[in-house]
Amino acid sequence: MDALPVSPLAPKALPEAGPLAGVRLAVAETGMKYADRADLLLIVFDRPATAAGVFTKSLCPSAPVDWCRTALVDGQGLARAVLVNAGNANAFTGAVGATAVAESVTAVSEAVGCAKTEVFAASTGVIGEPLDASLLTRHVPALARSEKDGHPVDDDRRARSASWAEAAVAIMTTDTYPKLATRTVSVAGRDYQITGIAKGSGMIAPDMATMLSFIVTDCPVAPALLQSMVSESADGTFNAITVDSDTSTSDTVMVFSAPADDATPLASLDDAGAAEFQAALHELMLDLALLLVRDGEGATKQIEIQVSG
Repeated sequence: MDALPVSPLAPKALPEAGPLAGVRLAVAETGMKYADRADLLLIVFDRPATAAGVFTKSLCPSAPVDWCRTALVDGQGLARAVLVNAGNANAFTGAVGATAVAESVTAVSEAVGCAKTEVFAASTGVIGEPLDASLLTRHVPALARSEKDGHPVDDDRRARSASWAEAAVAIMTTDTYPKLATRTVSVAGRDYQITGIAKGSGMIAPDMATMLSFIVTDCPVAPALLQSMVSESADGTFNAITVDSDTSTSDTVMVFSAPADDATPLASLDDAGAAEFQAALHELMLDLALLLVRDGEGATKQIEIQVSG
């Protein structure tokens, strides 16, 4: 597949995003659709992370979206791993699609050593094409090992530990550039990092898009508060952008709070530092949303419209 011309609105460079303690990234090449590039991402949290998410409003959601919605409830908002593939959206695939998600989640839960409800999955790419789960699951053990030891363990498909920039590339489809944003925020006298990646270029309409976004912070935030913050910020960011007025089946934005220690989590907006964290999270989500707009297929202009009354 030939590379697309990079959008004229692309940023000149990616921001520097350092690692987060206890958060491990690994990528692999499945060969499903793209040659000589990673298209599978595994994120592992050493400790259970708090999870929150917003998803497509399409009445025909993809199989991974169905899984994530259920897992958020059944797993009580906790996460240990996220598996993301590019090239096949696993949407409009019926029972076959649900089975593919179940097989992928099972493989990750066994490799990481956690409950299935602590594993989240996302897919992006071609719609209506059955996903062969073995293309993903055969790399999961290598991914789980490589994110621990930091070097390749699968010579055939080069499963390896990854940086945030490499993770952003692994989830791309028709994107012409990777999308990455990061912030540092001070909460109760302590600095925390918020880092996120996103993908999306077409089928972008109000109420999200053919887009995925995964955001991780080491700031401790309770599940209910994190979900409230994510839902509120999504309305003014990912849910307020459009490129071509098409709504997708796969839209997924997930935010994870993965503190490195047992610090008391923010539980209310009245807590010291909660407002500052919410503002930083919103700014980062807005950054990612605008990066999607600037990579719209054929886009040459970015326009902001303010409506009142």
